[in-house]
Amino acid sequence: MQHLKMIFWLGTKELRSLKYDKVMVIFVIYAFTLAIYSQATGTSSEIHNASVAVVDDDRSNLSAHLMDALYPPRFLPPERIAATEVDRALDQGKYIFVIEIPPRFELDARAGRTPEIQLSIDATAMLQAGVGSSYIQKIILQETQRFLKRSDDSAAQPVAVVTRRLFNPNGETSWFNSIVAIVNQITLLTIVLTGAALLREREQGTIEHLLVMPLTAFDIAMAKVWANGLVILAAATVSLLLIVKGVLRVPVAGSEALFLLGVVLYLFFATALGVLLGTITRTMAQFAMLVVVLVIMLQLLSGGNTPIESQPAWLQRFTWYLPSARFVSFAQAIIYRGAGWSVVWRDFALVAVMGVLCMAYSLSRFRKMIAASK
Repeated sequence: MQHLKMIFWLGTKELRSLKYDKVMVIFVIYAFTLAIYSQATGTSSEIHNASVAVVDDDRSNLSAHLMDALYPPRFLPPERIAATEVDRALDQGKYIFVIEIPPRFELDARAGRTPEIQLSIDATAMLQAGVGSSYIQKIILQETQRFLKRSDDSAAQPVAVVTRRLFNPNGETSWFNSIVAIVNQITLLTIVLTGAALLREREQGTIEHLLVMPLTAFDIAMAKVWANGLVILAAATVSLLLIVKGVLRVPVAGSEALFLLGVVLYLFFATALGVLLGTITRTMAQFAMLVVVLVIMLQLLSGGNTPIESQPAWLQRFTWYLPSARFVSFAQAIIYRGAGWSVVWRDFALVAVMGVLCMAYSLSRFRKMIAASK
């Protein structure tokens, strides 16, 4: 019981220290508010307001009909240009797509001669180029067929393919990006707060003050774990309720309490990792460089940005043991698919086991550091 009291009061000291660190407080607030919103809405896999130019050498009703079919919000209103302007316009990045309609296009189409339309793409806008080209091809084929038949009816097909999107019917990118952003910020901020708190004690010499008190290395480390973990848990909860559900209006299919329980387990691992990095490095500059490398690796391999299945087979066997990958897995399962305890308990168990192992090793390193200080 005495050790629990020591850990509690040491943790309150950590909270007071963080309170007076204005830069870190502002950083935490920004990371779980504006950073979440900007990451969720700033990038999109959907095409939006793409610039299009049309070289219309046919000047027919069909070519005009195809131009009218390209409209916002996918595309900006098409602009007519001459064939001699195409190369310069693409070199200057004025348009992403240039559609060249040849002479006698409508006449050849009516005669069944399969005329060709050239689509030139500025592929430096890689994401929009890939998605937009498929949109334009589909629009041209459908609208040409509709124009020639003078009807919206299509010929009977031997197979009817019906596509239904589960969990995100409208394909809103912000729904996916917002949760991934929270996961990434939890990983980054937890490691930074815990490791920086330990290094601050060493650089300011206050670690020696703690050593003359009746405290163990376990007491000192656990105080930093619960205090910094509590700050991140509170920030993540506010971000989930106010930013994700409130501002971005992302529906949460599963239990918010179950998700936060998973966050607590992951925080145990991340704070232990922060303590470990704080014992390995001696200065804040070394710590910052190590955090950059480690956090980037955890985020790239977590499956939040790209599917784990796209990784090489040998790397996948390693990735699935990373707590960050398991965190992303159960977060998406709970938030998007409404998964319950029976689905995510294996991920929870692995994160907990890895957290205990990391904490045990961190404490052994911390004890050695304390012994060396004495």
